[in-house]
Amino acid sequence: MKAWRLPPPVLLLLPAVIVLAAIVLLPLLLSLYSSFTPFRLTRPETIYDWVGFRNYERIFTDADFWIAFGRTVLLLTVALNLEMILGLGLAMLVERFTRGQRILRTILMFPMMFSPILVGFQFKFMFNDNVGLVNNALQSLGLTDQAIPWLIDGTLAFIAICVAEVWSSTSVFAIFILAGLMAMPRDPLEAARVDGCTPWQTFRYVTWPFLMPFAFIAMTIRSLDVARAYDIIKIMTDGGPAGRTEVLWTLIARTAYSDARMGMANAMAYVAILLSIAFTAYFFSQLGKARAQVAADW
Repeated sequence: MKAWRLPPPVLLLLPAVIVLAAIVLLPLLLSLYSSFTPFRLTRPETIYDWVGFRNYERIFTDADFWIAFGRTVLLLTVALNLEMILGLGLAMLVERFTRGQRILRTILMFPMMFSPILVGFQFKFMFNDNVGLVNNALQSLGLTDQAIPWLIDGTLAFIAICVAEVWSSTSVFAIFILAGLMAMPRDPLEAARVDGCTPWQTFRYVTWPFLMPFAFIAMTIRSLDVARAYDIIKIMTDGGPAGRTEVLWTLIARTAYSDARMGMANAMAYVAILLSIAFTAYFFSQLGKARAQVAADW
């Protein structure tokens, strides 16, 4: 009787599975378990105290959590809409160039190549109220006679964060929409011109419906990025001033490391993940509708 052996494909994949389990699955299970405990970093023994859903119950009555959630949704709404509008404009502009389009496409990708931490430092310097490029430019143009406290005022700090997010990720929308423009058949456009459609009517009823699936793919990707925004906000404002730019993941980080309440932070993280999944599911549903509409029209 032959000894049982694992099939060769399983043996080849086994080291990767073990590594993934060690660095992904085990920490994930540990964080899920600790979300049901009052675990504090300053008191390691508290990880063994089971409190059930108490952390989750506190989250749903925690005003700070829901304020941070609302601010995250606001950032998501503002950033995605601006990125889609600007990305659409850039894509249509690049698509019209017959020469140098490859170079323009490469340049278009530059912002997304920078790490979020570097972008945060870059815009923190640009919006500095003393030596920042933005204030110097505004004063040189005579638009203001005094320095604007961009990162000290809560509303202005939020605007600065939105500018940094939009600058770093508009290229994602531009690249996807440009791919859609390059894949778009020309016959419907020519038929629209023959029928006497204006440029706006051609865009509204012919071009945009075809581009919608590409835009929703970009929205799905970016919604996950913005929903877990941390690096840029941490560098630029650290959630300040006075928590006016606190979003979900900066709040979770502060709860975990500054307040040392790791159990509560993990519970917040899992609620935030579920909310992110809800946004992603919504965009996927819109993507499915857009694809069905394109299939029906084209």
